[in-house]
Amino acid sequence: MKLTLEFGGGLELLCDSVKIHHVSVEPQDGEQKLTMKHLLSWVRTNLIKERPEMFMKGDSVRPGVLVLVNDCDWELSGQLDTSLEDKDVVVFISTLHGG
Repeated sequence: MKLTLEFGGGLELLCDSVKIHHVSVEPQDGEQKLTMKHLLSWVRTNLIKERPEMFMKGDSVRPGVLVLVNDCDWELSGQLDTSLEDKDVVVFISTLHGG
């Protein structure tokens, strides 16, 4: 399944300063659909190069990270249980800023 992942608000710094990633991710063994829970685990293993604790807390994103799936807030579509489809665009934006 081909997805576009975008990182913003400083999260791109955790991925070698690359904002947009075109990736191919398959559902876990025995699963019919790819879920956000599996995608986040895949991102932590394959894209995050440093300080994964700045992106994730447990199985989910840290508080303060906005997640959009095809421009829709993932809180409206089931968060970790959100099913993904081929060519979906998933955006991660940090809303936390130092000062």
